[in-house]
Amino acid sequence: MHDYTRYVLKNGVRVILVPQKGSVATTVAVLVEAGSKYETKDKNGISHFLEHMCFKGTTNRPNYADISRELDGLGAVYNAFTGQEMTSYYAKAQNEVAPHIFDVVSDLYLNPIFQKEEIEKEKGVIIEEIHMYEDMPQRKVSELFMDLVYGDQPAGWSIAGREEVIQPTTQKDFLSYRGKHYVPQATILVVAGGFDEKRIRKDIERSFGRLAKGAKGKKLRVVEAQKRPTELVHFKEVEQTHVIMGFRAFDVFDERKTTLEVLADILGGGMSSRLFKRVRDELGAAYYVNASTDFFTDHGLLAMAAGVKHEKLEVVLKAGIEEFVRFTKELVGKEELARAKSHLIGNLLISLETSDELGYFYGGQEVMGLKLKTPAATVREVKAVTAADIRAVARSLVRNDRLNMALIGPFKKRSFADIVRV
Repeated sequence: MHDYTRYVLKNGVRVILVPQKGSVATTVAVLVEAGSKYETKDKNGISHFLEHMCFKGTTNRPNYADISRELDGLGAVYNAFTGQEMTSYYAKAQNEVAPHIFDVVSDLYLNPIFQKEEIEKEKGVIIEEIHMYEDMPQRKVSELFMDLVYGDQPAGWSIAGREEVIQPTTQKDFLSYRGKHYVPQATILVVAGGFDEKRIRKDIERSFGRLAKGAKGKKLRVVEAQKRPTELVHFKEVEQTHVIMGFRAFDVFDERKTTLEVLADILGGGMSSRLFKRVRDELGAAYYVNASTDFFTDHGLLAMAAGVKHEKLEVVLKAGIEEFVRFTKELVGKEELARAKSHLIGNLLISLETSDELGYFYGGQEVMGLKLKTPAATVREVKAVTAADIRAVARSLVRNDRLNMALIGPFKKRSFADIVRV
């Protein structure tokens, strides 16, 4: 397994170096504890908007063409993304140009200039991105589900934001938000792959060591309150109904997290999973159907998702409920449990063959405030899960006061409350 080095610069920036023997590529990634859960309602979407603006020009590379031309010329793969609790910028290229991509990524993060004319142009891009998601029901339904579960608080808001909030955003807004959140103690730098460690350490100190300290802005803690199953039926004429149904779970620090991940894999983690066999193979009701977990610093979810033939929605919802409840009554068989563990472990280890996945394996843990675990430690945790553990966690979560369902489909004034209950 891979070794890693973690250290902290004098100003508080955390650094994780993950050498990967034999890798032909290096990934440089910066992660910052800033995302939609750090926003206020009148600034919802600014984390994502700021991410876009960092690519629009820096003090050293004044416009987007300078940045993209340089990275493309290096043969790099590069991008950025925003989530609820983090934003990240990254580039991946051949080892010999690792110092060069490090210079570009650090420049994006440390020296954006937020030109007013670029802000105005990018508003149109952001708004069209929001419109695009409206036309992608498989994605849009996940936003509706989060809104249903968490309501009018940051965890329930769209990461992309709302058009009426994006339009009035100014340079001052970016500078204010960045000043509160893009500070050393919230910044994590990850370098993984076949890089020259001695060289990269010098580059890190020279660039990130100069980041000025500042007070970190806080985020509101998620408030959870539910007494009975809830549903959100969003009418839209679509070719198939897109549905997410699941239960409130627990945060990323809970010791039952790995058990729930094994449960989710058994439920809908692959073509041999229970939902796949029942909903797709037996009922012929869906092309995609899966189950997953989602863990945050103060909340979590276990859910299934499917794109369903309209006429078979009720039978799929019933099947989903039955499969969730089944975990509370029956012990998972030895063969099925072993297969799920092998599936999870295999997918993890295969993914870590690439420098970007390896870097984010460690960086993702760090940005969530977890004690770093190696892949070997993760494998041991998966192997230790028992059938009794799975039944116990299912019994604690598969309850009516945690159950929620959101869908997009051609249903007007229609309730599924008679089905969506355990």
